[in-house]
Amino acid sequence: MRITKQRQLILEQLRKLRSHPTADDMYHLLRRQMPKISLGTVYRNLELLSEEGLIQKLDVGGTQKRFDGNPENHYHVRCLRCGRVDDVELEPDSSIEAEARRLTDYEIVRHRLEFIGICPECRAARASAT
Repeated sequence: MRITKQRQLILEQLRKLRSHPTADDMYHLLRRQMPKISLGTVYRNLELLSEEGLIQKLDVGGTQKRFDGNPENHYHVRCLRCGRVDDVELEPDSSIEAEARRLTDYEIVRHRLEFIGICPECRAARASAT
């Protein structure tokens, strides 16, 4: 895959973020630096970067796809209320993959784990409402 100027900008900006943005979020961010970039270009390039393993595409429970500039296997936590996604600083457990291999006929390549909870902001908002 050729790294175009647009692709390079998308990759650089995504790797600066820890917020796991949607393609729409990235589009609005990138327009500040590249006003003529289209939403379709952002979507297409995020998909390509994901397919190439340079970023991760997160298909988190029933929400828009989010993207992560860190391509290494790591865990995430998602807020049930606002949809926020954060990294969980926990080493991936490869024994889960070995157990899945033992229990199935699949060739296990890797695994993803998502924790689900209520983020600090939503917990604070809930507490102040009661």
